[in-house]
Amino acid sequence: QVQLAESGGGSVQAGGSLRLSCTASGFTSNTYCLGWFRQAPGNECETVATIFGTNGRTDYADSVKGRFTISPDNTKRTIDLQMKDLNPEDYGMYYCATFSAIGVGPCNRNKDPYRRWGQGTQVTVSS
Repeated sequence: QVQLAESGGGSVQAGGSLRLSCTASGFTSNTYCLGWFRQAPGNECETVATIFGTNGRTDYADSVKGRFTISPDNTKRTIDLQMKDLNPEDYGMYYCATFSAIGVGPCNRNKDPYRRWGQGTQVTVSS
């Protein structure tokens, strides 16, 4: 079974940067979608960024375009979310999640297909 774990969260000042990592075990191929999601208390779970394993096709929420980058780190064997120019609206618990996918992407922004989730890592941004 695929298992995911997030790391790299923390507290930063507005304008700062964080790099989140999603470690995944149990993959047998690159036929997958992996997404980063975030949720703040009282808010809906938001799809932040996705990546399609076969060809690396990515997609981003409008609110993070130009600031966040999802990419594999082949050295660490992770899929990372590099976040810069953070603002207080980026506060939340960040999760990575995945599902098996066949095609060319992009991955589905709807969270429903993502059936395997990590436990999350907290991101706090102070003004």
